[in-house]
Amino acid sequence: MIGVAVGTAALIVVLSVFNGLQDFVRSVYNSFDAPLTIQAAVGKSFEMTPELRSKIESIEGINVVTEVIEDNALILFQDQQVVAKIKGVESNYATVNRLDTFLVRGKMKLTENNISYAILGTGVAYELSLRLDANAYGMQIVYPKKLRPGMPITNNSITRKTIVPAGIFNIEPVYNESYVFVPLSFAKELMDYGNKRTSVELYLNEGASIKKLKEQIESSLGSKFKVLDSDELHSSLLKAIKIEKLFAYITLSFIMAIASFNIFFTLSMLAIEKKRDISVLYSFGATAQFIRQIFLKQGSIISLVGSIIGLLSGLTLCLLQQKFGLVSMGMQSAVMNAYPVKLELMDFVMVGVSVVLITILISYRPAIIASRVETIKNLN
Repeated sequence: MIGVAVGTAALIVVLSVFNGLQDFVRSVYNSFDAPLTIQAAVGKSFEMTPELRSKIESIEGINVVTEVIEDNALILFQDQQVVAKIKGVESNYATVNRLDTFLVRGKMKLTENNISYAILGTGVAYELSLRLDANAYGMQIVYPKKLRPGMPITNNSITRKTIVPAGIFNIEPVYNESYVFVPLSFAKELMDYGNKRTSVELYLNEGASIKKLKEQIESSLGSKFKVLDSDELHSSLLKAIKIEKLFAYITLSFIMAIASFNIFFTLSMLAIEKKRDISVLYSFGATAQFIRQIFLKQGSIISLVGSIIGLLSGLTLCLLQQKFGLVSMGMQSAVMNAYPVKLELMDFVMVGVSVVLITILISYRPAIIASRVETIKNLN
């Protein structure tokens, strides 16, 4: 019973931690991503025409439309260099995105007095050894021009533009170490995109349904475009977490099955010790099915009590972790101090059903042994 309780509690805690991690990842990305993003169905860019923009803006429920140009480029600052993802955005981006709430130094500005400014992640700033008080030097962004196969690479093969860093943000390592925000006009000139855009980010009116708007936009724009929500933009990461959760569930279920073998041996020994009592029951007219049910019910009672204790223990541990953060991440640079935990009813159902099935299967063999007792031999 103790093994069943411990295994059940461990399953609940581990599954709840995976739920918490999944929710935490979503919250981080949702604070950075737009609710909906339009991308080309084929290729990495598409032509942004006034007609296309008008069609998007005419859809009810959309508050702000922001055009985006995003690609990798080389950043040079004094003697340091780093490859980062340059994200060119319109001026309205600062009014709808919460990037300004994540600034740790500097100001949230992309253009001022016809001067272009950049907002860097803390990781990029660290790699460049960049200080905002030394921004008089500016930093150079280098982007390769489109070359035909076989053409030699020269100084004319690249575009080099200078921009002034204005702020440094800190969201999450994936963004901090790779993103630099610049004005859309700067990115367009740097990458020679013209009217092409890599995506269009849509910010919705309060209370608007993301699912309904997504379907409406897909129907309006046709098959040349795909409309993605935040989960779909990061589907590979969220899918990886779900797969890890599944394998953790399977692994701990096997461990719990091994731990439950003490029930098998207990019931097997009981069947051997109680042969005379079983024979007496047979003499009073008991059937083999009745004897089997006795042992199966005993195994079920053990599993039921053990699973209830385990479920309650797991629930208590998760609630304590949510309130007090008993188990910390153990890293000073971690985004959160303690492991996140989220309780889901389906996890409790799955774990409870698994425990009962495992214990009943383990109890079946001792029940068969008990039902095959030779009555006359054991009564002599």
